[in-house]
Amino acid sequence: MTAPALGRPARIGVLASGGGSNLQALFDHFDGDGAALAEICWVGSDKLLAGALKRARDRDVPADHIDHGDAVALLGKLATFRIELLVLAGYLKFVPEPVTRACRGRIINIHPSLLPSFGGAGMYGMRVHAAVLAAGAKLSGVTVHFVDDAYDRGPIIAQWPVPVLPHDTPETLGHRALAVEHLLLPRAVAAVASGHARLGDDNRVIIDASGARADQPFAFTGMSPADAINLLLPATP
Repeated sequence: MTAPALGRPARIGVLASGGGSNLQALFDHFDGDGAALAEICWVGSDKLLAGALKRARDRDVPADHIDHGDAVALLGKLATFRIELLVLAGYLKFVPEPVTRACRGRIINIHPSLLPSFGGAGMYGMRVHAAVLAAGAKLSGVTVHFVDDAYDRGPIIAQWPVPVLPHDTPETLGHRALAVEHLLLPRAVAAVASGHARLGDDNRVIIDASGARADQPFAFTGMSPADAINLLLPATP
């Protein structure tokens, strides 16, 4: 898998295990302001009846059920559809090491916590939010990171905090985090697709087109996290 060529949209592949709400957020973004940066060219899922596959097929985007452990088949799909960036958008399976090795710096994942907290094998969806509440954390969030050969360990591209409210349940916290995922993931994909965020040889994230390095995750301009959180919070007395 290579970096996108200049002068045309990057070819994006998406892996998803569920209904595909993050996939829809990507479709919406790259149908609109991000149209010049990327287009979704293939969708795969480990679930035969995943809603994400239906969303893709409804738009005439090629979509396939895949065996999550079959690295050869997955690499074959990426080659067939000339995928330049693979996005894990609610994909719950481990990506085989031959794939992450072959596609280093071209696979990104979104996780519903502020990694490295509440990550790792078995930590996904409501399990993450339940663990956050059980730990008594006052702040959670969303992380987008490059994928390597371990769950939720790769270099961080972007993070966005989400407040934990006094009477939260895993479901209410999850709903708030998902709204942030829908904002953050498309912008992170656009940053990587455009070359504004990329993985350097030293495993650090290079965060702008000039190649300047930073020890901190990518920071987006526009709406601040505080402003976005205020929009997402329910009204309080």
